[in-house]
Amino acid sequence: MVQWKSDYKQVLLLAYQSFGVVYGDISTTPLYVFKSTFSGRLRHYQTEDTVFGIFSLLFWTFTLIPLLKYVFIVLSADDNGEGGVFALYSLICRHAKLGLLPNQQAADEELSTYYNKQHLSRNSDASQLRRFLEKHKRLRTGLLLIVLFGACMVIGDGVLTPAISGVVVVIACIVLVGLFALQHIGTHKVSIVFAPIVIIWLLCIAGIGVYNIIVWNPRIYQAISPYYIYKFFRETGKDGWISLGGILLCITGTEAMFADLGHFTCPSIRVAYSFIVYPCLVLQYMGQAAFITKNFVAIPISFYASIPSIACMTVMYVTTWLMTLVIIFVWHRHVLFGLSFLIFFGSIEAVYLSSSYMKVPQGGWVPLVLSAFFMIVMYIWHYGTRRKYLFDLQNKVSMKWILTLGPSLGIVRVPGIGLIYSELVTGVPSIFSHFVTNLPAFHQVLVFVCVKSVPVPFVPSDERYLVGRVGPKTYRMYRCIIRYGYKDVPRDDETFENNLVMSIAEFIQMEAEGSDSFDGSVDGRMAVVQNSGRFRTMLVTSECSDTNEGNGETSSVRSSKSDTLQNLQSLYEQESGSQRRRIQFEIPDADDLDREVKEELQELVEAKQAGVAYVMGHSYIKARRNSSFLKKFAIDVAYSFLRKNCRRPAVSLNIPHISLIEVGMVYYV
Repeated sequence: MVQWKSDYKQVLLLAYQSFGVVYGDISTTPLYVFKSTFSGRLRHYQTEDTVFGIFSLLFWTFTLIPLLKYVFIVLSADDNGEGGVFALYSLICRHAKLGLLPNQQAADEELSTYYNKQHLSRNSDASQLRRFLEKHKRLRTGLLLIVLFGACMVIGDGVLTPAISGVVVVIACIVLVGLFALQHIGTHKVSIVFAPIVIIWLLCIAGIGVYNIIVWNPRIYQAISPYYIYKFFRETGKDGWISLGGILLCITGTEAMFADLGHFTCPSIRVAYSFIVYPCLVLQYMGQAAFITKNFVAIPISFYASIPSIACMTVMYVTTWLMTLVIIFVWHRHVLFGLSFLIFFGSIEAVYLSSSYMKVPQGGWVPLVLSAFFMIVMYIWHYGTRRKYLFDLQNKVSMKWILTLGPSLGIVRVPGIGLIYSELVTGVPSIFSHFVTNLPAFHQVLVFVCVKSVPVPFVPSDERYLVGRVGPKTYRMYRCIIRYGYKDVPRDDETFENNLVMSIAEFIQMEAEGSDSFDGSVDGRMAVVQNSGRFRTMLVTSECSDTNEGNGETSSVRSSKSDTLQNLQSLYEQESGSQRRRIQFEIPDADDLDREVKEELQELVEAKQAGVAYVMGHSYIKARRNSSFLKKFAIDVAYSFLRKNCRRPAVSLNIPHISLIEVGMVYYV
């Protein structure tokens, strides 16, 4: 009973906060829907039946798309609480191999957030469709382009919010500046400030709507009948079809209910929309229609308010197609059920979409051009990154070459841990051979680090690291794969090195004890295992200061860094805003600890105390000479420009600059 009350209060609190974030756009649509609808030739059809037909279209559009489609169907397709077109795409890629991420592994499917337990059953009816889509890469690329276009249309929709007057533009600029200034305090706190404003607005316009119904035309409720839609198109014909671009504005902002799902929950958004937003806006539209039937001269003209409807409806149309695939592949419903969803909602949205695209020559081209530009930028980045990965995959160093070098790898092994960053999840990257060829020395412990994205919103911290061994034990070479979801942000750079050492130590123990949980995938001499935390780590940790002030103690462990470099690192650490914490690792005295395991752990601890160096490739991507002009422009011009002007990987991964070593390489793709 107590748990039920707690959940009930939480839903109501989130529903209240959602008004300040989700419903601001859709709540203001009554300001310009009727003005835009009558802005064209429809102003010549100023009869009561025309107004009744427009309201009937408004009512059923407002009921079928936001309420039925989004609130009751689309919100159920959340990706671990996240919404939006990318969340739908992520769901589809996990249940059907339609993604284009190159470095995916079978071990990724073991993540607790990868599959929804409610949808684990397979639908044999969709197997042929799944195999057909998985077989053709062009179809998978087309699906990605559709998703990117839908996401870019959201950006275009936000750019072209209609301006009602010059005063509103000034106020909107002030509000935007205030919103960005308050973003650092968090979405939920900002929503608490704006929620009462939106709620009061909705209640007021609902009251005005009731007043207009009673005073001007109580018969307006009859317009709910779809019969008036038939009469409307019979009388207006093509002019009525063109006016749908204005009626479409009543559902502007509907996609925000799904896109902002990550900030709230499905029940909270459903409660807020079903019990407050929907009835208030229906009453307001009904009141406006009742007023207009007796006051046609009061309809102002505002054409450009209809332009954002192009972006809005395009996003909804993309969502409909993606939801069809979710119904078939994720929910495992019959193909006919998914086609029924597509035909029903897709036909409605196609009519509105065709009408809104009639505005393209008069200004509707702006969101299309913006969306196309953003989509091209996104796809070029994806294309260049994928070509770079394929080059690494084709030019990786063979394990035979590594084994012929012996435990010393044919180079001088100096104290410390060397982290070699690569996008490869198997094999040895070419950057390693390039490095040791030009500088024949490396650290005593070698770790190939791969930071990759998986198609889930979040990866639990205890499932983030996959650790394995490269080559024989005497080589002291490991692989660590660090997985992030598309909503994860790499942080806590101070604890990364410690987590890495603890993960390797656990792997060493798991390997020695031959645990049944050692079920990772094996690639040659490498075994990747999940860092489950089930084993008692053989390392004892204690916190100490980097400065070691007043204790007079110095480390007895040799460092691979020169005296000058160590002095620079000391100055770097002292200049940090807060005192950095260091974890001191020690190996406890345990009689049952295997001698080889203890030696390996001891060497790992000594290497950590000696220091950690980060080795990354500073790559230059070039198209081959025999490449087409389009490919040369995409790689040599566009992709190179994006790489030069975007954050470098070392910055996004919070790698200390003093410990970074960059190896220059040229990629001919």
